[in-house]
Amino acid sequence: MNLSWLDDFAALAASGNFSRAADERHMTQPAFSRRVRALEEWLGVDLFDRSSQPAQLTEVGHWFRQVAQELQAQVARIPGEARVIAEASSTTLRFASTHALSFTFMPRWLRALEVETAVGPIQLVSDVQQKCEALVLQSQAQFMLAHGHASVRGPLDEAGCPSVVVGKDRLIPVSAPDKSGRPLHRLAPDGKPASVHLLNYSAESGLGRILRELKGAALDRLHAPNVLTAHLASVLRTMALDGRGLAWLPRLLVGDDIEGGRLVVAAPEDWSIDLEIRLYRDRASLGKAAEAFWLAAQARGANG
Repeated sequence: MNLSWLDDFAALAASGNFSRAADERHMTQPAFSRRVRALEEWLGVDLFDRSSQPAQLTEVGHWFRQVAQELQAQVARIPGEARVIAEASSTTLRFASTHALSFTFMPRWLRALEVETAVGPIQLVSDVQQKCEALVLQSQAQFMLAHGHASVRGPLDEAGCPSVVVGKDRLIPVSAPDKSGRPLHRLAPDGKPASVHLLNYSAESGLGRILRELKGAALDRLHAPNVLTAHLASVLRTMALDGRGLAWLPRLLVGDDIEGGRLVVAAPEDWSIDLEIRLYRDRASLGKAAEAFWLAAQARGANG
């Protein structure tokens, strides 16, 4: 039996109309009819009463409808079940991490964990947070490392994925300095722009999500122009260094720039945002190596 015959059967059972079902299955009506007939010949029974319009399920057709649904559900579970079996003995850890953390926080964090537990090979996807979240929700990644905030929930929180705080960071408004060391683009103490162009995050950015949730209303009141929007903090950093505007950037990314005077804080203290660095995991069983890694990450997180 061809498994796609089950989809043909389901389409015809739903409407009873061969022409409509054939269109839904993207084939001609004669080709569709032959496939339905092939299924009936394989079973050795008629599934549809073709003497009426629309076609009606026969008694055995009603029985097979339930059987077909159960078969389709079982087939859909097979890839996930295969991954679970494979991961039970796998030592490879499948990670997704935002760009900023993958080359700032993640290397030294992993080095510290390796002192306490064995860390096997790592398969890392570095991308914007929205893509990383999708990888975990689809069980293509076991873990995700990303910035977060206790007051801002994301898709993984809504889906009930466990997480642990493994580090701290701070989102800071910065600008390139002028010749006197003052920010080229800055916010005055009253929150009004003294002279400012904004470098902003796109919707795919996790940092942008936090900034919009916590400072969005205040930013709207500024009526300051957005001169550039980008997915990545590293891109906004480059544009800020070039003097193109004010950007909210994580201290882990721009700490050296601030210490070296290449960037300066460009707004009062209350415009900065304390951040968590969170490790999320898939809700499903991860296999022995990944579960051991998760326990070690939890223990280290709890101990600060």
